[in-house]
Amino acid sequence: MKRLYLIGGTMGVGKTAVCQGLKLKLDNSVFLDGDWCWDANPFQVTEETKTMVMENICFLLNQFIHCSAYHNIIFCWVMHEQSIIDKILDSLDKSNCEITTISLLCDEQELRERLNQDIAAGIRQPDVIDRSVARIPLYHKLNTIKIDTTGKTVSEIAEEIARL
Repeated sequence: MKRLYLIGGTMGVGKTAVCQGLKLKLDNSVFLDGDWCWDANPFQVTEETKTMVMENICFLLNQFIHCSAYHNIIFCWVMHEQSIIDKILDSLDKSNCEITTISLLCDEQELRERLNQDIAAGIRQPDVIDRSVARIPLYHKLNTIKIDTTGKTVSEIAEEIARL
């Protein structure tokens, strides 16, 4: 049986780093970051681009599910609404796949510190802080396993997920 990890969280919570760490801990694993399916300049959010990215994500996840080389599939994205998670799940072949949905959380102070480090490094723009902080409460409402990343290393968080 395959294992699919859908890992969400607000911007700056550490999704990509944790998933890269998890990929190294799990045998025969593959990682897809949803942002890779929507990496464009300029970044445009329209109905057409939202539909396209969702179709791209679901296509790739199904390809990984059907590929015999992979037993553990790891996916992360900013999934702040249950409807996003449900739409992905509804589009997947789940017949031979156990799915674990996870939301990574951290306290506001730590999130601000992480984002400020990214801004200082030129990775993010300053407007990301307010947008990201505003989404924190949305993750508490989701039908997911909640993992608090506050004060934890990437390795500790990846190990916690691997034990689920």
